[in-house]
Formats: sequence, C-alpha cells, structure tokens
Amino acid sequence: MSITTAATESTPNGAADPDPTALLARCLDAGRSGTPLDRQDARAVLRLDDAHTTAAVVAAGELRRAAFDNVVKMNFLVNLKSGLCPEDCDYCSQRRGSEAGILTYRTVGSDVVHDAASRAVHAGAARVCLVSSGRGPTDADVEHVAEAVMAVRDAHPGLEVCACLGLLADGQAERLADAGVDAYNHNLNTSEERYGDICTTHGFQDRVDTVTEAKAAGLSPCSGALFGMGETDDDIVDVAFALRALEPDSVPINFLIPVDGTPMAGRWELTPQRCLRILAMFRFMFPSTEIRIAGGREVHLRTVQGLALEVANSIFVGDYLTTEGQAAHKDLELLSDWGFVPLELPGGTGLGCNHDHGDHDHAHDESADVAAQEPSSEELVRIRRRGVGTDLAPNA
Repeated sequence: MSITTAATESTPNGAADPDPTALLARCLDAGRSGTPLDRQDARAVLRLDDAHTTAAVVAAGELRRAAFDNVVKMNFLVNLKSGLCPEDCDYCSQRRGSEAGILTYRTVGSDVVHDAASRAVHAGAARVCLVSSGRGPTDADVEHVAEAVMAVRDAHPGLEVCACLGLLADGQAERLADAGVDAYNHNLNTSEERYGDICTTHGFQDRVDTVTEAKAAGLSPCSGALFGMGETDDDIVDVAFALRALEPDSVPINFLIPVDGTPMAGRWELTPQRCLRILAMFRFMFPSTEIRIAGGREVHLRTVQGLALEVANSIFVGDYLTTEGQAAHKDLELLSDWGFVPLELPGGTGLGCNHDHGDHDHAHDESADVAAQEPSSEELVRIRRRGVGTDLAPNA
C-alpha cells in the first residue's frame, strides 16, 4: 500500500485541504524532500479520524522504512538513583511530595551499573540509558557516572551509552563526553507555553539550554516529549517544531503513565489511535531521525504496538524508571511477529548470546520468573519492584 504524491491544494482561506489523501501526500512529499512540515498539516494529521489513522501510519511508514528498513533499536534503562527529587514535575512519580510508593534509593555503585549493562546486552539492547533523579548532578555525581561508563565501555565497547542526569553545570557535558558517553537525554516534554502548568521549579528554556550544551560538547542530542497531560494539538505541534530546531539525533515519544500518588493520577485521555497519529506526525517532522516509543508504550498502544513500529524505529526493552514494562521476551516476540529485527551490536554480541552470569543469577531465576509476569488487564500500571535497587533480577 502506497500513498500517491499529489500537488498541494489549499482551501480559499489558505488552510490545508481537509482531504486525508491529499494531506498525507503533502506530508510524505515534505518528508522525502526534507522540508519542514507545514504547521497546519501537522495539526491536521493529529485531527484525522480513526478511519484514516492507518493510512497515516502507512504514509509515515514509507519514510521509516526508507531510513531504517525493518530494524528496531532496543534500549535499556538503568535508574541510577530513584526518587528523592526536589523538582515538582506533575507527571513524575519521583517528584518532591510524591505519594506513589515507588522504590527510593541513593546512587548505586559502578558494579551495579556494570551488571545492568551486561544484562542489557544479553536482552538485545544496543544502547543503555543511565538515568538519575534530581535537578542536576554535582561534579562528584558526574565523576561517579564517568567511572561507571568507562567500566561499561571496557566490557562492552560496542554498546552505546546515553546519560540523563538533569540540568548540567559548566564543564559537566565535556566530562561525560571524555568518559565515553555517546548521548545525552533531556526531553522538552511539552510546549513552551504550557510548560509552567506542569512544572514550576525550572523552565522550558532550562531544558533547551541543556540540550544545546550537551550537543556543543559533542554528545549526541536525545530529546523528545510526553503526551497525555492535557495538552492541545497546538501544544503538540509547538513542541515538535521546538524539537526540530534543536536537531536531535533521537526523539523519544512518551505517553503519560498516570501513577497514583502524583498530581496527574487518573488522567487517562489517550487512545491507541491518538498515539498512532502523534507518532505519525513526528515521523513526518523527523523523516530520518530515530524515533523511540518510550514510556507508556504497553499501557497506551496495547495491541497496536507492532503497528506503531511501522512508524517508530526504537523502543525500550525491560522496565522503565519506576514502573514495569512487559516481559522482555514479549518485546522480542513482538518484533519477530511483525517482521522486524533488532539492531545488533558491532561484532554480533547481544541478542541470542547466552552469557553466563554465574551462580548469582541462578539464585534469582525463580524470583525473576515470578516478577516478569505481565500485568493483568485490571492492573495497567505496576510499580517497579525488580532490577536496580532491589535483590531481584531485572526484566531482561
């Protein structure tokens, strides 16, 4: 199935022609030529009805396949420090005053990071993402992460390392780059106009500045957004254009997990079709950029996760920072069922390798099997109780 390109037509007032076929043809033309998507067309993609959403996926999928074929990049999260954050981001279960009942712990040691990275490789991940709660790291925190990263690089030279530590002070991005960190993640999350509605302890420009600083230090910029927080279509378009201006190499698309005990608990406003339209619009905006379906994938996309991979080319495998993802083997089955293959590490290590982790792992096998059970339909959100910060093996 292919979208036939057509000449752009406009209504008398200059708005994009509401015909879905003409709209998607324009979007596909823009993506192929690398020209910015028109704001009106971007908004129109978000406003397509459910009956035309699959057509939007097909059109966006042509761009995805042209850039990445059938390859999916697998990423693995490591929560270095959980909770204890002084910031007041309404969507986050690690925020100050959170009553979410999540795991809380201080920064873990380098040995824990090394073990988590090994498990990430074993699970098929091409990138490990080291995340720490808080406004931003101290210089001592950066040194700790740098030491851990150097150990990971020695053990797994082909594994990409991304850091997400918050707002950076002068010289910290350069130190991370020197230690071998490949990328730095700092999401914009929502539009500049709406940002003050979801957080008051820092601003939208702080986030823009952090991405800019990381990029200037030679770190690959990773920056995306979070949807399902009450934003309008214009907010979504605005943050997409703000991200495009930053020229990120990777764009994570998160869908809100409304954890009980946070200000956004109970906010279930997304549908699988809405999520697909958001992903399609971002693919038209970023035709050859890595687009990652990040937090909320299983909860909101549910049975259309495979269809979403016709648009996105990257996912997280295993658990998230404070909530559980679906069993890691289910992610691999998902890829196989839909005809996708994981991106392999240089040298062929990773997926399919039966690494021997020693007796320590075998002692956890039974507990890990129990912990890896998928959430029931009645329990869409499960607080993470395994992996880093616990005595149980991770979901990998």
